[in-house]
Amino acid sequence: MSAAAEMLSLRRFGDDQIVTLAKLVIENAFQPIVEIATGAVFGYETLMRGFERLGFQSPLELLDKAEEAGQLMALEHMVNSRAFAAFASLPDFASRTLFVNFDSRLIGLEGGVVERLCNHLKRSNIPPSSICFELSERFDSGKMPDFSGLVKRLRLAGFKLAIDDFGVGFNGLKLLCDQPVDYVKIDRHFISGIEASPRKRHLVRHTVNTAHVLGTRVIAEGVETEAEFATCRDLGCDLVQGYFIARPTVHFADLQPAYPHLEQTAGARRQSASLDSILIRKQIEQVPAVKENDDLDSVFELFRRSPQRSFFPVLNANGEPRGVLHEYHVKEMIYHPFGRDLLKNHMYQRHISHFVSPAPIADLETPADEMLKIFAGMDGSDCVILTENMRYAGILSASSLLKIISEKQLKSAQEQNPLTGLPGNRAIRDYVQDAALDGDEARYFCYCDFDSFKPFNDHYGFQKGDLAISLFAALMRRHFIGEEKFLGHVGGDDFFIGVSGWTQEDVAAVLTRVLSEFCSDVRKLYSREHQTAGCMTGHGRSGEATRFPLMRCSIAVLILPEGFVFSDAQAVSARIAEIKSQAKESETGLVFDTFGRVPR
Repeated sequence: MSAAAEMLSLRRFGDDQIVTLAKLVIENAFQPIVEIATGAVFGYETLMRGFERLGFQSPLELLDKAEEAGQLMALEHMVNSRAFAAFASLPDFASRTLFVNFDSRLIGLEGGVVERLCNHLKRSNIPPSSICFELSERFDSGKMPDFSGLVKRLRLAGFKLAIDDFGVGFNGLKLLCDQPVDYVKIDRHFISGIEASPRKRHLVRHTVNTAHVLGTRVIAEGVETEAEFATCRDLGCDLVQGYFIARPTVHFADLQPAYPHLEQTAGARRQSASLDSILIRKQIEQVPAVKENDDLDSVFELFRRSPQRSFFPVLNANGEPRGVLHEYHVKEMIYHPFGRDLLKNHMYQRHISHFVSPAPIADLETPADEMLKIFAGMDGSDCVILTENMRYAGILSASSLLKIISEKQLKSAQEQNPLTGLPGNRAIRDYVQDAALDGDEARYFCYCDFDSFKPFNDHYGFQKGDLAISLFAALMRRHFIGEEKFLGHVGGDDFFIGVSGWTQEDVAAVLTRVLSEFCSDVRKLYSREHQTAGCMTGHGRSGEATRFPLMRCSIAVLILPEGFVFSDAQAVSARIAEIKSQAKESETGLVFDTFGRVPR
């Protein structure tokens, strides 16, 4: 029988047979969700397949029909129980998370939704923390009076929660504000073509920053190209799913722990540790953490052994931070004559998850200034919980953060060139790495190098050589003003200028003025004889007498166009080396070259 004929035959049955027929044709497909920093599989989203054989265009159509027929609870019960059983059959399920769509219309229906879910999991030997329920923006949860109560019961039971389709539904931002969710899934609308859309990158970057301040991780949905994957990674997304990673499959043997084609893409990150990262790793505190499903007695023992510690981080079964447990939350139970006996009473049903407070979460590679904003964004926080590849790595206290900022400022001051007062090589490298990842505007990396400086310095002495260097630094400061520029001193007669958001014509006009004024001003440092001759005699690098023209500066400008992001700062430096010689050989001393291509 053809598929069309089979579909028509199924349609002859009444609406009250939806669940019965669904049992025959509906299958669960799993789509991998990977850690964007490593390409390793973090978990799977379970999706419905076979709905078209019942005559429906999408799973949502089938769910709408089941709700209309009063069979939504039964259909969800059937689909979820099968998904849990399939998940439990995977060899690595204990270290994975299963993302399950939760239909908000189940709220208020009879049958104890949370209790049913917990019973399913017990039968499959799956801890609740391995399940994440996706709360869709498709329905306005604000109109559901018991919604907050359900969210609270799900979290206390140990389940993780995500906001699905973030940005395109009713009240995703309100959900993020009001509910303690673990993940935000950014809708495909914002991910499609993001590498070529400054507006989308701006929105996603700010969504990521906002979510991280609230201790929430970000999943990019519907990633279909390598360019989208790389851009989402560079904007700080934590997890990613989509056809570029793997398509949904009902053949679970095809699922892999990691996907080889992602390894190189995922590994294209900073080539060297930034100053922030080095300082953060020096200050990180390795505070012991408790698991949310641990016995409360273990917490009491931790507080007893560490009387100076007022809180401990709380992790779920997968090692992800859930928040912190404060001593004052359980102090009454600890010191009450019958407190500990009460907590052990199964009728009381109070667990570690009942006492967890939210805390800001940041990756170890987060810049220190951004981390300070994250910390300040959550009033009353005791610490920032640090993660590496999504897993708990330690904490930073307020005092540690201030030490990092202070030491960073001190290091930056120490690395400033004593002659010009401009930042040195480390600051230049960090600027290039950060700017290369921010494609919202065109960026211009300008490398400046004096021509004929050595014979001038040899003949007139270091004092006049230093005067020429100071002269050029003053010209840079005079002509480049504003937050969109960065000035650095590589060393000796080499300088760096970074500019963003300007047009090439504007950059060329300002650099031309700088070169012209430098040639005019530095000429005055020569003797009248050398000025008249327009050259001087000196010794070349091989020691022979050579005629040298009067000093000038040549500038090689590398353009990273708007929309182009790049992770390998070393490749940028290599490209600059190629065009430096062109600048020295050119008549004007100024050469522009474009690095990469603008995605179409």
